[in-house]
Order: sequence, then structure tokens, then C-alpha cells
Amino acid sequence: MPVNPAVQRASTILFPTVAEYEAAQKARAERDTLFYGTYGTETTFAFATALAAVENAYGAIAVSSGLAAIIATIQAFAGAGHHILIPESVYHPGRIACDGVLKDQGIETTYYDPLIGAGIAELIKPNTRLIYLESPGSMTFEVQDVPAIVAVAKSRDIPTAIDNTWATGYYFNAFAHGVDVSIHAATKYIGGHSDLILGGIVTNERYFAHVRKTVAALGYTASPDDCWLALRGLRTLGVRLRAHAEGALIVARFLKGRSEIDQILYPALPGAPGHELWKRDFQGASGLFSFVFKREISEQSAIAFVEALELFGLGASWGGYESLVVLTRPARTSPKWKDAGAIVRLHVGLEDPVDLVEDLRSALSAL
Repeated sequence: MPVNPAVQRASTILFPTVAEYEAAQKARAERDTLFYGTYGTETTFAFATALAAVENAYGAIAVSSGLAAIIATIQAFAGAGHHILIPESVYHPGRIACDGVLKDQGIETTYYDPLIGAGIAELIKPNTRLIYLESPGSMTFEVQDVPAIVAVAKSRDIPTAIDNTWATGYYFNAFAHGVDVSIHAATKYIGGHSDLILGGIVTNERYFAHVRKTVAALGYTASPDDCWLALRGLRTLGVRLRAHAEGALIVARFLKGRSEIDQILYPALPGAPGHELWKRDFQGASGLFSFVFKREISEQSAIAFVEALELFGLGASWGGYESLVVLTRPARTSPKWKDAGAIVRLHVGLEDPVDLVEDLRSALSAL
């Protein structure tokens, strides 16, 4: 028996009898059943089963990307005339989708302060169909009070979903905190090697069949090859995350001591914003964080810093073995992002942290 499952690529599945064909057709949305390639193959199902096991959840659905996981989850719960709540710190392509295609479909979005906690009750409308979370938030890394928000949602019987890509199910079990749906961009830490595009939607039993039917209807089919690669990544997830976090702490402590830098946005760093909530709810951290330059550091100087880095590649995404850097500005409506200094996001990869610190030290001289 092979240790690894085979990569099963298939569109058409053949059945010996009409009865077996119709049985598979009926079962396809509720459980892992070979019926047609858009519903998955044995490789797809193996990845989904493993992903659900990480969070001790009822089930998981593999989709074509992390953004597909976000959109499919929203559309599973909300349609024309409905209202959803989204944190201001949401992954930016998710905001673009809410303000574009989902708005055109009649879905109203209210962006809320990610630190609102139980105060989210004041934003709920009679037509609110989903409360969405992302913790820590993209770019600015606010840690949300997930239990407080979930308690409000449950009191109104409103489903909750969280983008859990930063911590993965390994360091934050969404279902232990009462969340209904946990979303992952498996492209990132789960894949771990910057060579696949994949998303995952993990759900409790109540919503599994409903979300799976929506995914199938939208055609967000996951590649079996990418599922196989992500399954490989899951096997080393714990080891890699520990290495990413150890390196990130070393880098963050170095940056904290630099006079050019105003603030470190890394919840795992003592004294950083959100550290106490992170310590309460999380079992560990990943290697992604941001820092804020002081106001006197010009944008041109920040650009010079980014371009002077040699070990940190300039590029989108994160979660792979390589270190990355981007210069960013948070997209906010209310409250406005308060820091005027340039924000730099780092992904600390698996290189030697000593080398990464020296690269940063050298690039800071470019200021």
C-alpha cells in the first residue's frame, strides 16, 4: 500500500448500472462521492479529509483558490437583498469582490472595526445573513475577539465564517471557538512551496451540504494535482510553522529595536497590538507580520529600503519557504487607518534568521 495516494485526474466517471449512477448523483453534494470531476476525485477527497482533521471538523471542500473559498462561503449564505458584516482588515481581494460582483448581485456589505468585539450586535440588521471574521487581519494584523463576536452571532442564529489562513487550523481551531466555517488559502502555509493555487472551506455538520452544493453550482473545481501537493504540504505543516514563527520573532525583535520603526504589528511579539488576545486564543503563530516606519521616513525612503533587500523577494502571496516583502497601505473606510508611516509587510521564510536580520540591517542603511 503506497504511503501517498495517487494523483487521480478525471472528468467522466463510469457506472455499471443506472441505479449506481443515480445513487452517486444523489449523494454527490452531501459526501465524498465519485460522480463527475467537478465534484472531486479520490485525490481531492483525501486532501479535504486531512484538512478537516486538522481542525477536528465535520468536513471540508477543496476549491480552486483562497478567493474562491471566500466568495463561495459568502454566496452560500447571502443573496440579493441580504446584508453581511466584514472586518475592515479583510484580505483586499475579498473587499474588491464585496464592493464589485457581490454588490452587483444585491448583497450589501458593512465593514466593521475588527476590534469591535461584542459591539458588533449594534451593526446587525434584520437581513444580516453572515458575520465574517479574519484574525489576525490582513496587513495590519488586528486580533479579533472571536468568542465575543461568535456569542452575539449565535444569539441571533447568524452563521459565522473566519479566514484562518494566517494561523491555519494547526494554531487556531475555529470550531473550538464556535465558528461555523473556517476558510483557508491553501496556496499559502498549507501548500508551503509557492507552487500551487488552492482554497479550502472547512465546515461544521450543519452547513456542510449547503456550502458544498454552492461550491458545485459555482464550478469552483480544485485541481487534483494541487490537492496532492497541498496534502504533501499538510504533512510538514507543524514543523514548518514552528520554524517560520521562530524566525519571525527573531526578525521582529531586531526591528523593534530600530530607531526608524514606529510599531511592530505581530501579535506573537510581547507588547505588540493584540498580543494578549493572541495568547488567550492561539496556540502559536506563523511568519507573517508588518511594521510601520516612523512618519519622518518618506515613502521614497521606504521604497529604497524594500528594493535594497536581497533575501526578501518583492512579490505577492506568502506562506512558502522563501521570505517576501511588500510595501502596503490599508484600504479602510471606518475607522481610518491612524498611522501615517509607510507599512511594510514581511513574510519570514525558512532561511537562517541571522542572514535575514543582516539583510534587513543592510537595507535600513538605504534610508
